[in-house]
Parts: sequence; structure tokens; C-alpha cells
Amino acid sequence: MSAPAPHIPVLLDEVIAGLAPRPGETHVDGTFGAGGYTRALLAAGANVIAFDRDPDAIAEGQALVADSDGRLDLVEDVYSRMGDALAERGLDAVDGVTLDIGVSSMQLDRADRGFSFQTDGPLDMRMGQAGVSAADFVNEADEAEIADVLFHLGEERQSRRVARAIVAARPITRTGQLATIVRRSLGYREHDKKDPATRTFQAIRIHVNRELGELEDGLAAAEQALAPGGRLAIVSFHSLEDRIVKRFLKERSGTQAGSRHLPEVQVRTASFEAVAKPVRASEAELARNPRSRSATLRVARRTAASPWAPKGRAS
Repeated sequence: MSAPAPHIPVLLDEVIAGLAPRPGETHVDGTFGAGGYTRALLAAGANVIAFDRDPDAIAEGQALVADSDGRLDLVEDVYSRMGDALAERGLDAVDGVTLDIGVSSMQLDRADRGFSFQTDGPLDMRMGQAGVSAADFVNEADEAEIADVLFHLGEERQSRRVARAIVAARPITRTGQLATIVRRSLGYREHDKKDPATRTFQAIRIHVNRELGELEDGLAAAEQALAPGGRLAIVSFHSLEDRIVKRFLKERSGTQAGSRHLPEVQVRTASFEAVAKPVRASEAELARNPRSRSATLRVARRTAASPWAPKGRAS
């Protein structure tokens, strides 16, 4: 693979060690982004079916497709629909699935995508560049809904105060404008350790893109897609995501029976095993890639048991 990756993939060595790709295997990269994990999988001799909902990522990945000798299939879709894409390609199962949850470096670094308040840009935040934008949400949602999103998805303790300030300042069309509103509402000072706008931007981004629901659906899809012995590697970047992954793997790696009070008792056998301890970035990686600071990797191996029925979904 001759083309260099424009961004540094987080925990790359650890992810590839967990996936243990071998020549001839088929792996799913559910979050292609700039293609860092896909490049490493191809270099190990695996075939890759990669997903991304962002048309920019798909367009920029075509050079890698051309350079892959037919071993990379790039799909413009959400990773939760990997089962449909695999079926369309006549595949019953794959040997590995990797997911790098959240916003990509490419999206953060481009002001016109509206994900970051570090540089001013249109308030957008849509990963797939379609549907309801961040501007639509802050300008059209009522104060109570905005407060709930900030509290639950951004863990903003003063969500009502921030929501009230947002509603009072409408219309809001720019990232810089929203960041200023949040800072003023919370009495932010430049020497404060963390910019409070971070929590609001995280919450709105997660809500607009339905990221937590997509993660839950994607984990269930990966469980369906993985062959016995297949490996699952998930990189998450904040507690809300990691909590979902941790709960999923803990549940799926144990054997559970239905309640004795119900007329029919269904025994569910573990669908994952060899759940590794969570891995975080080394000091060396933190020094060369500060964005790895909050990353957590969890790896597990698929058993031969049937997939569990999905439960309720997150927002």
C-alpha cells in the first residue's frame, strides 16, 4: 500500500494485534475514515470490506481501492448495516470486525464540516452530510429537549442554563457563535483547564448522528457477521461509548438464563470469549498523537454460539 495515511490511527498496533489478520481472511473496517486500520489489514494480506457514511471519506478512499489489487471494497453506508452489504456480496461471515467510534480526524480538521469550535465554520456536524444538522437542532428544538441532550449525551451538569442561553441567542449558524454562547452562559475564563463548549459540541454531534444507537446496532451486527473464532476490536473515546461496549461484551461473554417466573426459560450461551482487558495509549503514542488520550480498546473473540436477540437501543 504505497499511499501514506494522512492521519494517525489510534492504537493501531494494538488493534491489529487483537484482530490478528491473516492472508486470505476477510475483515470489516466499520469506520474507514482516512483508512489507517484498513491499510494495516491489507498489508497483513487480508481482504477488507470498509464502511463509512461520509461521502468525502469514500471519495478520498478510491485511491486506496485502486491500489489494493481488488482486496478492498469500500461501502458508503453506516456500519450497522454491514449484514446487508455482506449478504449482497455472498458472504455468510467474516474473520474480524473493527470499529473506531466517534468523529474522525478528517472531519474535525475541516472547518466547513462544523464539528469543531477550534476554528469557526458552519454549524453542521453531519457525518453523512444529510438529514438534520446541528444548526437545525439548536434552532428548532425546544429548550427542554436541548437540555436533555446536553445532560445525557454531554454530561453537562448545567444543561438547563446552557439550553436557555442557546434558545435566547437563536438563530445560531456558526460553530464559533455556539461556543461563545456556551462559554458566556457558564462563566468560562481563558485560563480554565477545559473549555465547557466541548461537552455541548459532543452532545449535539452524538445526537445529530445517532451515534450511541448506531454503536449498539453495530455491535449486534458484528455479532451476527463474525464467524466462530472471529475477532472484534472496538476503539471508543469517551465513557458513554465505552460503557456500551463494556456492557455488551460482559453480557455476551456470560451464560444467562431467563427468569424462573416466566413460563418459558431461554438459556443464552456466551457468544464472545477471551475478552481482553481494556487497552489505552502508551506514553509514546500520547506524545506523537494527543488525540489518543481518551481512547480505550476492547477486544473479544466470537464463539460458535448463536447471536443473542438485540435489546432496546440508545439514542
